[in-house]
Amino acid sequence: MSTPLIDPFLRPIDYLRVSVTDRCDFRCVYCMSENMTFLPKKELLTLEELDRMCSTFIGLGVQKLRITGGEPLVRRDIMTFFRAMSRHLDAGHLQELTLTTNGSQLERFADDLAAAGVRRINVSLDTMDDRKFADITRWGRLPQVLRGIDAARKAGLRIKINAVALKGFNEDELLPMTEWCAREDMDLTWIEVMPMGDIGNEDRLDQYWRLSDLRARLAEHYTLTDLAERTGGPARYVRIEQTGQKIGFITPLTHNFCESCNRVRLTCTGELFMCLGQEDNADLRAGLRNHPHDNAPLENAIREAIARKPKGHDFDYSRQTVDGRVSRHMSHTGG
Repeated sequence: MSTPLIDPFLRPIDYLRVSVTDRCDFRCVYCMSENMTFLPKKELLTLEELDRMCSTFIGLGVQKLRITGGEPLVRRDIMTFFRAMSRHLDAGHLQELTLTTNGSQLERFADDLAAAGVRRINVSLDTMDDRKFADITRWGRLPQVLRGIDAARKAGLRIKINAVALKGFNEDELLPMTEWCAREDMDLTWIEVMPMGDIGNEDRLDQYWRLSDLRARLAEHYTLTDLAERTGGPARYVRIEQTGQKIGFITPLTHNFCESCNRVRLTCTGELFMCLGQEDNADLRAGLRNHPHDNAPLENAIREAIARKPKGHDFDYSRQTVDGRVSRHMSHTGG
């Protein structure tokens, strides 16, 4: 293994999130506009290029690989890529291969994912109400996702539900979703809505529900114990003593979680974003395609990018304006 990746603030970078497509079969209102223009196929990294890119990062010390999108499971032949990445698990160079999904394709792919070495997944699900689910996803259908979650559980995958906290939309589902996850032995993480991309008529300030308020409401019904668990990522966790389940809170706006950031994000076009909340990025596709038989230019480009990783982001709603907004959609960067 080459010298591992260390950013300017002495944080080891050992977690790579990779978007394999900007396409999705949903149009969630906080993620993308209803009439999206997707990238031409030639701009996307091929599955072989994604393999080489990810393998290079693993050679530089990345130990956790999360596959995202868009919806990663709508990418044609995506299981070829998962099976290719499993060789790094078998060799002991990669500790975890996982993905974030909307669940729509899990009924089809759960067994294949488990066979490729995936052991746990995140499923994005903001409501248990059929009508509200159709409204917020625009194109999605809740029964399809629930069947996918059942298939994943039967395949032995550990599931964490990710729910975006949206004021006036799913506030009344705080307790029902908590109870459902407890019954099904699934973890649950709540996420504050983030100011990313032009989503048309949706108002992020109207959507914004502070997780400090959400936690206070939860504490009215349960005993919450703070957990010391840290993954280098954004979530802070509590245990609900009555059920024993773990609840996470991702608060990019009310609590800056950047001090221990260990991750970078690679887009499906080969751009590396060193921070989710900053526009700065590095083009890794050129180094990949211009030097098909020499990995040194790609490694150098990765190291140069990590050397520019900022200390943190600038998301801020505290002045009732959407400060720190970034122009790209979440589906472009990767969930």
